[in-house]
Amino acid sequence: MSLENVNSTSSDSDEISLKELILKIRDWWRYLLSKWLIIIAFGLMGGTIGYIYAYFRKPVYTATTTFVLEDEKSAGGLGSLAGLASIAGVDLGGSGGGIFQGDNILGLYKSRTMLEQTLLTKIVANGTTQLLVDLYIQENDLNKDWAEKPELANLTFFDTKANNQKAFKPNRLRDSILGVIVSDLNKNYLSVAKPDKKLSTIEVNVKAKNEFFAKAFNDALVKNVSEFYVHTKTKKTLRNVQILQEKTDSVKAVMNGAIYTAVAVADATPNLNPTRQVQRAVPTQKAQFSAETNKSIVAEMVKNLEMTKFSLLKETPLIQVIDQPILPLKNDRTGKMKAILLGGIIGGLIISLILTIRRFFKNILT
Repeated sequence: MSLENVNSTSSDSDEISLKELILKIRDWWRYLLSKWLIIIAFGLMGGTIGYIYAYFRKPVYTATTTFVLEDEKSAGGLGSLAGLASIAGVDLGGSGGGIFQGDNILGLYKSRTMLEQTLLTKIVANGTTQLLVDLYIQENDLNKDWAEKPELANLTFFDTKANNQKAFKPNRLRDSILGVIVSDLNKNYLSVAKPDKKLSTIEVNVKAKNEFFAKAFNDALVKNVSEFYVHTKTKKTLRNVQILQEKTDSVKAVMNGAIYTAVAVADATPNLNPTRQVQRAVPTQKAQFSAETNKSIVAEMVKNLEMTKFSLLKETPLIQVIDQPILPLKNDRTGKMKAILLGGIIGGLIISLILTIRRFFKNILT
C-alpha cells in the first residue's frame, strides 16, 4: 500500500507541475500582450530599418560560366594508332597533359598568373578602352583613397600583351598592388567548383556589385584559362607537327633537286658521243636514285605528318562551354516589402526577448 501511495503522490505532483507550467506560459503571454504598444513600435522601427537597408544596399551580380572538361580517356580511340606509330619510332603526342587531371584545373583558375593576365586584359567600357584592373579600382573607389598618395595616384598598369618594353619591366609597387587585388578576387569575387562530383562539369562564378565587371571578368578569365589550357595540352604534339613539317619540306627539296639534276644533265649533253655515255648515264642514274629514295622517304613522312596532325586535332577541343553569362545577370537584390516584413518580425522578436528577460530577472530579485 505504501508503494501505491508514493505513486499516487508522484502522479499528483507531475500533474500539478504541468498545470503550473501552463499557467506560467499564459501569464507570460498576457504580460507580452500588455506590452503590445512597445512591441509594435519596435516592429515598425525594424521594418523601417529593413526598408532603408533594401533601398541603399547595392545588389551583388553573379556571372556564371559552365563548361565540360574533356576527359583524358576520351582519346582512347587513338591508343592503337599511337601504339603502332611508336613501333615505327613516331611520337604522336597526346599522352601528356596529366597536370590538368582531377581538380588541378580548378587551381589554375585561381592562380595568380591567370588572374593577373585577366586583370590586364583590355575591354571597352562606357565607350573607352581600359583594363579590367582599372574597372576594379573604380568599382572599389580605390582611386579616391590613392589620390593623396602621389606614387599610387600616378600608378599605371601596363598590358603585358602589348608591344611595349615598359610592360616587361618589373615594378615592385604595381606587382604588390596586383597581388593584393588577386587575393581579394580569390576571397570575395571568384569561386570555381564542380557542382556534381560524379560529372566533369565545372562552374566558374564571379560575384561583383558592378554587373559589367562581373560579366567581363568572367568572360576574360575563362578565355585566358582555356587558351592556356589548350596551348599546354597540345604543345608537345604541335611541336612534333612542326618538326615533321620541317623535315618533310627538307626531304621534298632534296627530291626536287635530284629530279632537276637528272633533267639538267640530259639538257647539258644533247649530242652526246656514244662512246662517252658515262658523262650522261652516271649523273642521271645517281639523280634518279636519289629522287626515288627521297620519294619513298617523303611518302612515309607525309603519312606520319598527317597522323600527327590528326592527333593534334583530337586533342584541341579540350573545353566545351555549356552556359555563358548573359546580361542582365542574376542578383541577390532584396525586395523592399520582404525587407520591411523581415525587419518588423526581427524587431518584434528582439524587444519581446528583452522584455521577457527583464521580467525574469525582476521576479528573481523580488
